Amino acid sequence: MIKYPIVEIFHSVQGEGFHAGVPHVFIRFGNCNLRCEWCDTDFLKYEELSLDEITKRVLSFGCKKVIFTGGEPALQDLRTIGSRLKEFGISLSIETNGTIEIDPIIDWICVSPKDQIYPNVTIKQVRGDELKIVYCGQDLSMYDELKSGFTHHYIQPLYLENESIESNGISFQIVEDIVKKSPGWRLSLQTHKWMGVL
Repeated sequence: MIKYPIVEIFHSVQGEGFHAGVPHVFIRFGNCNLRCEWCDTDFLKYEELSLDEITKRVLSFGCKKVIFTGGEPALQDLRTIGSRLKEFGISLSIETNGTIEIDPIIDWICVSPKDQIYPNVTIKQVRGDELKIVYCGQDLSMYDELKSGFTHHYIQPLYLENESIESNGISFQIVEDIVKKSPGWRLSLQTHKWMGVL
């Protein structure tokens, strides 16, 4: 019986990107093929859950939208879990670093590449709905080719939980200025963190 490494399954409001403000069930998988310093998930601590256990938890929320996140969710067998959830009319989204091609069963693909800190990483998922860049001071021209494969383009300030409000505020101001000067990009903020929700 297939089991999945699950950090948590919870019902919340999407706080960032195109679907900000829309309620979803988040399935946060364990494990990742990258180690970003700003990651807010301890993806090495998880429980092994069966497909039936995951499905039961998801259905208990009565929400028809699921986001696969992590860690790196594309490391998992998304075809199997996605097929099961779609039997219940659930729409599937993914938040991925783009280093693994995404199974076409996913309805909405958000790629947040980490090649600004891992220059040797190859982005394999070059098409999708949403490209979301965490800004660390990189030259945005590095995404000129990648942008063409995505419908929506976002820049998100680097938010470090162990930094002061003032330090993170400076990061927000920098990105706000960049967005004003960069046609085709929109600002994405992690509003769920301000609200104090997951």
